[in-house]
This record gives sequence, C-alpha cells and structure tokens, in this order.
Amino acid sequence: MSTSLLTFAKGGVHPPESKEITERLAIEKMPLPEEFEIPLLQHFGAPCQPLVKKKDRVEEGDLIGQVTGGLGANVHASVTGTITDIGTSIGPVSLNVPSVTISRDLEAPDKTYTPSDWKSLSPQELLSKIKDAGIVGIGGAGFPAHVKLAPPPGTKVDKLILNGAECEPYLTTDHRVMLEKPEEVIVGAQILLRVLGISEGHIGVEANKSDAIDVLRKAAEAQKLHGAKISIDALQVKYPQGSEKQLIESVTGRKVPGGGLPFDVGVIVQNIGTTKAVYDAVVLNKPLYEKVITISGRGISRPANLQVRVGTRIRDIVQYLGGTKPDLAKIVMGGPMMGFAVSTLDIPVTKTVSGVLFLTKEEIDDQPHGPCIRCGWCVEACPMGLSPNEIGLYVEAGRAADTAPFGVFDCFECGSCAFVCPAKRPLVQFIRLAKQKAKR
Repeated sequence: MSTSLLTFAKGGVHPPESKEITERLAIEKMPLPEEFEIPLLQHFGAPCQPLVKKKDRVEEGDLIGQVTGGLGANVHASVTGTITDIGTSIGPVSLNVPSVTISRDLEAPDKTYTPSDWKSLSPQELLSKIKDAGIVGIGGAGFPAHVKLAPPPGTKVDKLILNGAECEPYLTTDHRVMLEKPEEVIVGAQILLRVLGISEGHIGVEANKSDAIDVLRKAAEAQKLHGAKISIDALQVKYPQGSEKQLIESVTGRKVPGGGLPFDVGVIVQNIGTTKAVYDAVVLNKPLYEKVITISGRGISRPANLQVRVGTRIRDIVQYLGGTKPDLAKIVMGGPMMGFAVSTLDIPVTKTVSGVLFLTKEEIDDQPHGPCIRCGWCVEACPMGLSPNEIGLYVEAGRAADTAPFGVFDCFECGSCAFVCPAKRPLVQFIRLAKQKAKR
C-alpha cells in the first residue's frame, strides 16, 4: 500500500471486503409497498410523540412525530395515505419502539421537489431547515445532525470531515451516492461549512473507491466554492477507517482524547449519506424519509443498492428482490462487523439502516468459542489501545462492573478484536455486557 494514503496509527484489521457483489450496481428505486411501519425512535435520544391519530390522512413528507423534550429528531410520513395503527415496531436489537403504520393511497402521485437558492440563507436558517427535516447521522447511531452542527459555546471548530470511507465489508451505499450524486455531496458540504462558519472541508474516501475519489475531485473543481476549500483525501484500506476518531486521526493527525468528542479537537464529522440528506433538506426542502441501503450477501436472490422509503419492511424488500436462497444462514442489519443478526423479516427500515445482509453458511463463522489463550492479538488489533482480553475475562468471572479501568467505555464495538481472536471469543458481546453492568 502506498505511503501517500492516509491512515490511523494504532490497530485495525483487514477483513474480506465482499464489496464486489454490489459495488457496480447502480442505485435502484424500489417500488412502494402498500403499507409502511414508521418507527418514532430512529435517532439517539427520546422517542417522538405522535402528532397523528388513527384514520388521519397524511401527505408524503408531513410531520408525524416530534420530540417534545430532550434530544431527538423529527419523523415524517414516507407516503401519502391513511394512519391505520399507532403501536409498536420491532427494532434491529429486538426492542419494541413506538411506531405509526400508514396504508398507502395507491392513487396518490409521488411528491415532487423543486430546487431553491440556499446561498442567501443565514447559518441559523440553514440549521433550522436541517432540524425541521429530521436529519440524523445516517452512518452511525443516529445522532441528530442539528445538535452536532451546533457545538457548545467557546468551542473552536476549524475543519469539517465527510466520512466516505465505508470500511464495513459488503456495504456500498456511500460509494454509489458519491459516484452518482457527487454534485449534491459537494453542495451539501458547502452548506455544512456555511452552518459551521468555517472554510476547510475534507472528504475521506478509502482507496478501494478510486472511481469515487476521481468523480468527487472533478465535482469539487467544477463547483464555485466561494472561498471554501474541499479536498478529497485518499485513505488506506483498513478497518475501522470510517470510525470518527480514527478518521480524524487519519485526515488531520489530531487525536480525540479518551471520553472526548470530535469538537474537542476542532473537527465536526458527517457521513456522506447525511450530507446528501442535508442537500435535500436545504435545496429541495425535502425531509429525510428516503435513503439508499445495500442488500447483499450470497443468500439473497438478487443483490442491489436500493433507494427505499423509511418504514419499508425487510419482508417487502426480500419479495421485490426475488426471495432468499435455500442456503441462507443468517440475516444481519448493517455490516458484518458492527451490525446485528435478526430473526424476523418484519423489521422496518429506519434512517440509520445502512444495509441488510443475507449470509450463507460459507460467509459466517459459527464455530464455538474457547478460552482465552493470551496471544495478545486482540490488543494489537484494537484501534483504541484497549485490552479486550482482560474485559472478557472479567465478564466471565462475574466482575463485569469492574471493567471501567480497562477503558470499556472508550470501546465503540468495531469488532476488530473478535475478528482476529483465534479462540473465536465473543469479545464484543462481552464488552456490551460489561458496559451495562458498569453503568448500573
């Protein structure tokens, strides 16, 4: 690998990429199913309160859920239709969350949006548009974008980084968005720079997406940036290159301290999909109720990069793509490193779903785990410099609550430790349990 490619210093792994399944498949718009189940908790924070009731008619893009207190983001109707239920939905981790079910009006046309001039708007007006559109971090935990873009008073932010690394195996949504919508990504970056009141932006893209790097550079050169500087930085192919703290180190050399946040080192990070959603919200006045997800794995009849409406059930996606194959062994929401295995197809797509993987037995490792052999591979692989082996041993000994000194709360559960472990130990599950016990 060329030394000119940027990367972080500590740890990291190289899992099989498996992106060849979908990386050359253009974004495909999925036909609308007849019913949508829209969760009112699609973000970090408190659930929205429903603003509608059963039998109400809603139009595509209408506000149907709003957070009345605490952190959160608005939720909008994905289609025009009638509210048939206000109940609960199954989430990716099998937690029931409040939801609104809409029966689509089969005769209603799709809503159209016309571009408008955004350059005369103030930073505060731009931020209000982003908040009203319900935009959250599409590539992560769903942190409300309007909150991230308003760091605490006295914070000095001088750099914006867009995360185009997409280092998770199988997933190719950001890659396709960068290839097919580069102008929107660049304009979205300009809007974010205006909101933050800064002029320096970076887009970090792993080198295995060289076509996206070329397209973005051409788009950035073609745009009139009005004093802003947006550079496209090629990153070394190494997982977890797309993690916030690792990406910041790769691009700027700055290290976010333990327990700290990106703005502590003068940086704000946003995902590529989030940036495209910012463009939609500000230029088109379109709320976030539609997104691109990767459907991949060798257990689905037809892989695809699909543009789907929020609230579309996985079952409807599977039916549209021709069903699953007989050797399907596991379904994962998200990527194989940080996603969650699910046991039902009745889960709706949310703003934070990046993909759904249908994996065969050959694509998963179901060997039983053994005892720690003290090889130290997990310590070498950990990008945060933690000791996953010690945390696992403490959990097994019934002392999960005593793991805070090992930095358990600095772990972002990337799975690098479990990937390299020769004993196949479920270290991420141990760490999640340790966090729960230590918090209590």
